[in-house]
Amino acid sequence: MLDTQPARTHRPPRTATLHGLGVLCGIAAGAWLGAAEAPTKLVVTGLSPFTISLCMVAGVFVARWTLPTLLRGTAYVWADLAGKPHLIVWAILAGALWAVANTLTVFAIRNVGLTIAFPLWNTNCLIGILWGSLLFKELHGASAANWVKVICGALAIVIGAIMLGFSSLHAAGGWSPHAVAGILAALGASVMWGTMYVPYRKAYLSGMNPLSFVTAFTVGELVTMFTLAVTLDGGIHAVGVQLAAARHFIFWLFLGGFCWVIGDLFQQYATKYIGIGRGIPLSNTNQLWGLAWGALVFGELAGVDHAHQWLVIGGSLIMIAGALAISTAVASGEEDQAADRALVRECVRYKLDDHKTRLSQQGIESSPNAAGARRWWDWLIIAAAVGLFAWLARGTQIPPIAMNLTWALALSLVSLVVLLAVGWRLWRQTRFF
Repeated sequence: MLDTQPARTHRPPRTATLHGLGVLCGIAAGAWLGAAEAPTKLVVTGLSPFTISLCMVAGVFVARWTLPTLLRGTAYVWADLAGKPHLIVWAILAGALWAVANTLTVFAIRNVGLTIAFPLWNTNCLIGILWGSLLFKELHGASAANWVKVICGALAIVIGAIMLGFSSLHAAGGWSPHAVAGILAALGASVMWGTMYVPYRKAYLSGMNPLSFVTAFTVGELVTMFTLAVTLDGGIHAVGVQLAAARHFIFWLFLGGFCWVIGDLFQQYATKYIGIGRGIPLSNTNQLWGLAWGALVFGELAGVDHAHQWLVIGGSLIMIAGALAISTAVASGEEDQAADRALVRECVRYKLDDHKTRLSQQGIESSPNAAGARRWWDWLIIAAAVGLFAWLARGTQIPPIAMNLTWALALSLVSLVVLLAVGWRLWRQTRFF
């Protein structure tokens, strides 16, 4: 006790500030990850879930190359990747897991709806907490209060998921094949996404910038998604026919993918600064946004009796309360020491510079001028992305599904305010490092 007390009472000011920044990034991630799922409602128009997921991943691919280029420049990204080549494989693996999980969510939404599917796959935070503890020593040496928060928070998430699953089965008329398949798809996505955070944490313990990580990440997700679409959705010709049929809706799916990347970037910064066990549950407040989009914009709770409405709302609130309890378990001095040992282990294993890696954990670049000026091809990449979105927007139609446009606009404006506020804070404090 005498050895660890100073670590608790004299926490470095920057470390405490970074915890607050990580919390804000987690909240911003929730807003944008929630908004990004709304376009998948297009599945009710008859489009294949594989086509919808492929279009979203294509939008993700464009965003994951455009945003890092805009914020830091390709020269910085390539230099960062070249300095840590072992992480490229991990990033590609994470992208592959994301693509499979995203496809499963489309099936889940089709079978049980956005309001129900969202909280079920958000149990991914339980998987993340497990991997964080086993592989990266998160919560090792934690105080009794932190353990209570994490355990109770995890139980609350499970209870909320059971409530929502029960409500979906009754709303769908019992144990119908479609409802069961939807629940299994959502839980499968949870396992995939929970495991995906392992490469995230390895990357940031090794000092890689999130902007560099997502650039390699997108290769894995696009290749995997294209392979799934071609092999499981009738071949290249069938995929081409589906894409042609979806021409008037592709813009919305690209936009959904772009929004997802914004949320995922915030989530990655949250993971970097407060870890898997805290950052992921906090970003899972996207359940509130998913509920808002599903209920207010798409009217998913319309016509549902009061008992099932209370199950959905109560289950959602319990899950969010559990996630917030976990996220407020601020790391103690002993936990910081355990995390430091995990960092040293990564540095020894991959022969990394210990000093630079420690600075990266504090959001400090060892070479402040590393980003440099943008090259002409950087602006070409950005212009190409803008041109592609403009081309897709031509002839775009509002999907033929019932939507409350007033609520859609209101939620979009709030998301934009969150983006600007937290993005400004992140830039001021770390220059997106």
